[in-house]
Amino acid sequence: MQRGLLLQYLLIALAVLASAWVVLKKQFPGTVRRVRGALALWLLRPQHPPRLQAWGRRLAPPAATGGACGGCDSCGPPPPRQH
Repeated sequence: MQRGLLLQYLLIALAVLASAWVVLKKQFPGTVRRVRGALALWLLRPQHPPRLQAWGRRLAPPAATGGACGGCDSCGPPPPRQH
């Protein structure tokens, strides 16, 4: 009975963590990107073992693409207003 209860609690904890991750990615994408970048940089230090460095490369956020500066793509003039 105890093993079943522990398994149930572990599954609930995993579901809560997964849903919290989805909410963070949707509501705070910049913060998630900064945290992933900081963690990846820490894992990529030369004194860490190769396994941790590989994990850091996998964890690193993808490179930003888009506008000339790599920002928010709002460099151009605003579109004309329609009435």
